[in-house]
Amino acid sequence: MTEHTTTDKSQIDKTLSPIALHKALEKIWATPGGWGRLAAVNHNILGQRFMVLAMIFFAIGGILAMLIRAQLATPDSAFIGPDLYNQIFTMHGTVMMFLFAIPMFEGLAMYMLPKLLGARDLAFPRLAAYGFWCYLFGGTILIVAMVAGYAPNAGWFMYTPLSSGTYTPGINADVWLLGITFVEISAVTAAIELIVTILKMRAPGMSLTRMPIFGWYMLVTAGMMLLGFPPLILGSILLEMERAFDLPFFDPTRGGDPLLWQHLFWLFGHPEVYIIFLPAAGVLSTMIPTFARRQLIAYNAIVVSIVAMGFLSFGLWVHHMFTVGIPRMALAFFSAASALVTIPTAVQIFAWIGTLASGRTKFDIPMLYVVGFFIVFVCGGLTGVMLAMVPFNTQTHDTYFVVAHLHYVLIGGFVFPMLAALYYWLPHFTGRRSVYRLSVPAFWLILIGFNLTFFLMYLTGLMGMPRRISTYPSNWGWDWLNLLSSFGAFLTAMGFALVLIDIVMQFKFARRASRNPWKARTLEWAMPTPAPAYNFAAIPQIDKRADDLDVNMLGRDLAGGQGYLAFPRADRQETLGVDMMTGEPDQVIILPKPSFLPLWTALATGTFFLAFLFKLYWLAPVAALCVVILLFCWTRPLGARQNMGAIDIGRGKAVPADGEVKDNVTWLANLCAITCSGTLYTALLFGSLYLTLITPGQNGPMPAMNWIPMGALFTGLLGMAAARKAQWLNSQNQSPDLSLVIATGIGALTTLILIVGIVAVPDPKTHANLALRVALLTYCAIHALVAASLAFHALLRWRGGFVSAVRATDLRIVRAWTDYAGFAQLPAWALILMLSGVVGS
Repeated sequence: MTEHTTTDKSQIDKTLSPIALHKALEKIWATPGGWGRLAAVNHNILGQRFMVLAMIFFAIGGILAMLIRAQLATPDSAFIGPDLYNQIFTMHGTVMMFLFAIPMFEGLAMYMLPKLLGARDLAFPRLAAYGFWCYLFGGTILIVAMVAGYAPNAGWFMYTPLSSGTYTPGINADVWLLGITFVEISAVTAAIELIVTILKMRAPGMSLTRMPIFGWYMLVTAGMMLLGFPPLILGSILLEMERAFDLPFFDPTRGGDPLLWQHLFWLFGHPEVYIIFLPAAGVLSTMIPTFARRQLIAYNAIVVSIVAMGFLSFGLWVHHMFTVGIPRMALAFFSAASALVTIPTAVQIFAWIGTLASGRTKFDIPMLYVVGFFIVFVCGGLTGVMLAMVPFNTQTHDTYFVVAHLHYVLIGGFVFPMLAALYYWLPHFTGRRSVYRLSVPAFWLILIGFNLTFFLMYLTGLMGMPRRISTYPSNWGWDWLNLLSSFGAFLTAMGFALVLIDIVMQFKFARRASRNPWKARTLEWAMPTPAPAYNFAAIPQIDKRADDLDVNMLGRDLAGGQGYLAFPRADRQETLGVDMMTGEPDQVIILPKPSFLPLWTALATGTFFLAFLFKLYWLAPVAALCVVILLFCWTRPLGARQNMGAIDIGRGKAVPADGEVKDNVTWLANLCAITCSGTLYTALLFGSLYLTLITPGQNGPMPAMNWIPMGALFTGLLGMAAARKAQWLNSQNQSPDLSLVIATGIGALTTLILIVGIVAVPDPKTHANLALRVALLTYCAIHALVAASLAFHALLRWRGGFVSAVRATDLRIVRAWTDYAGFAQLPAWALILMLSGVVGS
C-alpha cells in the first residue's frame, strides 16, 4: 500500500548527475542515527541484525554443547547434575534449531534477495522490523529463563506427557511453549515477506524463468514455512492450554493422546530440516557457478527438484515415529517416502558436481567449505537413507546414531554452506578485500573436529548408547569413544573461534577493494559495496537469466541512472512491482519510512506472552487490544486521499500506484496470511478427527446448543453479504459506510454467539472431545472478531478518504477475511455435531 502522497509530477528531477542522484536517494532512504536506529526498517539493517543476533545465539548454543560434551567425556561424571543437564541439552537443541538456523537464513534472505532480484527493499519493511523484534524478545525470554534456572527441561521436542503439568510443574515448559511461539511469529512474518517480495518485486523483465536460482530456493522455503510452522504453533497453544487451564488434549486418562503432540510437532519438524537445508543449497547454487566460471547446469531440473523436495517433505513426519506402534501399511508408505526424497536432493548434488567438473574451477576459501559440505552432507544423507528403513530405524531409534545423523545433515547441510556464504559475501558487507590468514586453519579445525565428534557417535549409537542420558557406566565400552568425541567438540569450537577472530580482523584491517572481487554474474554485485540503503540508483531491465549478467557494465549503467525510477520524487521511497509470471512492471510501490511502531507492537505482543507465562491472565486481553490498536496505527500514514493515475517510471513507461491495482503486495500478503491460518485450522481439524478415532467416549451430547450453530452460521452469511455489498457500492462510487457498519456489527454478533457456544460446552476439563469443541469454537470466534475488526478498520479508512472505487484494497481484504471466517464455521460445526454423535453413542 502506498504512503500518503500527492501527484505533483513537477518534483521529478531527471537531470541530476550520478553523484547528486546518489546523495538525493541516500537522503530519502537513510535511517536516522542515535535512538532513531531503533526505528530502522531498511532491509540492509534488518538483515544484518538478524544474522548478527543468530550468530550470538549460535555461540550460546555452542557453549551449551561444550558443557554437554564435558559431562559425557568420562563415565559416571558429576560435572553437571541430571536436572541441569536436562535444561542444557533442551536449550542446546532449542537455540540451534529455533534461534540460530532459521533466523540465520531469514537474515541472509532479507539482506540478499532484494539485491539479487533488482529491488530496493522488501515488500513490507515494517513487518520485517516487527519480526526482528519478536525474534529478539522471544529469544531473550528463553535465555533469561535459562540464566535464572527456569529453562525448559523436557527436550527441544517437548514430548508429552513428560512436558505436561503433571511431570513438568513450574514454568520451565511454559517458557519453551510461549517463547518459541513468540519467535515463530517472526518466522511466519518472514515467510509472507519473502513470498510477496519474490513474486511481486523482481526487476522488470525478470520472469520466473529468468529469476536467479536463489530466488527459487527461497520461494519454496518460504512456502514451506507458511505451511510448516502452523502445526507447531497449534501444538504449542494446545499444550499451553492444557498446562494453564487443564484442558486434556494430550492426557490419555481423559480422552487425549500424547501421540497427537508428536504428530503436530513432526508435521513441522521434518519439513523444518528441508526449510534449513534449502536456503543453504541456494547459497551453493549461487556460489558454485561463480567459482566454476560457468552457468549452473540443469537449471530447470534443479527448480523441479526444489519444488519436489518441498512437496515431499510434508509426507515424511512419521519417519520420526516408526517405533510408536503405527500400522504396517503406514510404516511402508512413510519409509518409501523418506527414501524417495533423496532423489531431488541427488539431482541438485549432481548438478553442482557437474557444474564444477565442466567449468574452470577457481579454488578459494569459500570453496573449502563447499568441499566440506559435500563430504559431511553426503555422509549424513546416506545414514538418512539407512534410518528411513524401518528395521534399521527400530534398532537405532533414540540412540546416538540418530544424534550423529542429525548433526551431519544440519551442520553439513547448513553450517558449512553458511560459512562459505560468509566468506563469499563478506566483501559485500565490508567493502574490503578478504585476507585469509586464519581462514585455512579455522576450516581444518572445524572439519576435523566435527568428524571426530560426530562420526564416533555413529559408533556409540550402534553400540547401543541412548541419547539424552547425562551419565553412563564405565563397563559398556563407550568410554574412549566419548572422550575422543568430546575432544573433537572442543577442536570444532576452536575452529569457530578462529572464524570469529578472522571476521573481526577483516572488518578492521583488510584493504578496501572494488566491487565484485569474485567476478560474479549476479545482481548483488552491480552496486557499491557496502550497499547503499536504496541498493540501486536505477532499477535494471533484465532480458536474460539473472545469474549470467555482465555485472560490471550493468553496475556502471545503473549508477549513471540508466534504468527505471532513476530520479527522486516527492521524498518517496519508490520501487517497482511486476507481474508475477512475466516480470513486466505493473505498479509503483511506495514504501514507508522508519517507524517506532514495529518496536512498540512487538513489546505489546511480548507483554501478551509474558502475561500467560506469569499467569496474569487479566493482562493478556489488554495486551492483545494494544496490539490491535498499534496495528491500526500502522496504516495511518499509508495510502492516498486521491487517485494518482499513471506514474512515470522512466524509459517512456508509466504505471499506477500499487493501491490502485488489484494484484498488489498487500492483497497477496493477506492471501498468504489466510493460507497460514487455514493450515493451522487444518491441523486442528486433523487433531480433532485423530482424537475422535483414537479415544471416543463421553457422558452424552452437548446440551443447550440447538440454536447456536444455526445462529452463528446465519450471522456469518450475513457478514459475508454485508462485505460484498460494501465492495459493490464502492465500485459504483457509492458510499459503503452503512454496509461496513453492518459488517462490523454482524462480525461482533457472530463472535458473541460463538462465545455463548463456548460457555455452553460442559466442563471441558473432563474429556478431550469437549476441550476440542472449545478449541474449534475459539478459532472461529477469533476469526469472526478479526473480520469485524477489519470491517471497522476499512470504515475508518473510507471516512478518512483513503478508499475509492479505484483504491479498494481495504474492502477486498474485508471480503476475503469475512468469507474465510464464515466458511471456517462449516467444518467446525460439522465436526462438533459428529463429536456429539460419537459421544452420545
